[in-house]
Amino acid sequence: MSFRHKHILGTEQLSREDIELILDTADSFKEINSREIKKVPTLRGKTIINLFYEASTRTRTSFEIAGKRLSADTINISASASSVVKGETLEDTAKNLQAMAPDIIVMRHSASGAPHYLAKRLDCSVINAGDGAHEHPSQALLDMLTMRQVKGRIEGLKVAIIGDIAHSRVARSNLYALTRMGATVRLAGPGTMIPPGIERLGAEVHTDINEAIRDADVIIMLRIQLERQGKTLLPTLREYARFYGLNPQNLKLAKDDAIVMHPGPMNRGVEISSFVADGPQNVILDQVENGVAVRMALLYLVAGGEQAEK
Repeated sequence: MSFRHKHILGTEQLSREDIELILDTADSFKEINSREIKKVPTLRGKTIINLFYEASTRTRTSFEIAGKRLSADTINISASASSVVKGETLEDTAKNLQAMAPDIIVMRHSASGAPHYLAKRLDCSVINAGDGAHEHPSQALLDMLTMRQVKGRIEGLKVAIIGDIAHSRVARSNLYALTRMGATVRLAGPGTMIPPGIERLGAEVHTDINEAIRDADVIIMLRIQLERQGKTLLPTLREYARFYGLNPQNLKLAKDDAIVMHPGPMNRGVEISSFVADGPQNVILDQVENGVAVRMALLYLVAGGEQAEK
């Protein structure tokens, strides 16, 4: 099966077949990451620019490692060290970069829709590494790869996503992708952090964390994104932790073999206790490991798949 997308802007645009191809391709790349010499010539001669307007540890490093393991020339640019600080617009920055003939631009931006804006104006491929509170497709894909790796399937799983749903691009990308793959998605958080009408996208919506995680196969905990909130949406972090934090007591409501996930960075003692974050049911570092393989797959597929190997 060939990959028909020039850009990866969100999971909303991906079909079930697209998602399966990405996950299968990522599975095939995982072996490379366990080799003594972790490099293949697959994207030799290709140029990838990681253009990050927001801080990032996992996503930016993961895309950089992914590009280098495929032998692409990989360049990192952060807004704080670019001409953006001198007043250059996003479009001018991108057009100047395009003049240097990159093949792929991986972009993170605080404005929802920024990667889509560039994709309409540039000749190269654009991969969305997170745009505002809109989408974070590679995170959802690595989450699903981790679920499939541990559970053997995605279809039929009960997945609870808990926390700041309104400001979470991770929640939105997971919701689109997981429902398309046949999973049941439950969203839970304070009423002030649940976007109105999100149930129309196919999710069960709860304001009681216990109802969301009861008999769940997978629990994804989200960080409270204070930097995206224009006003305080909860009384105190202590109260949030009491009613919406995952701890050893409420984790017992989930299935005995339930797994706990988190996109990072974690606020220990707020949305997740250290006992759970470091406990036997957490697969958080597996997510990070799978992130490299998924991002290798995305770079490979938008670069032309089999054609990239020639």
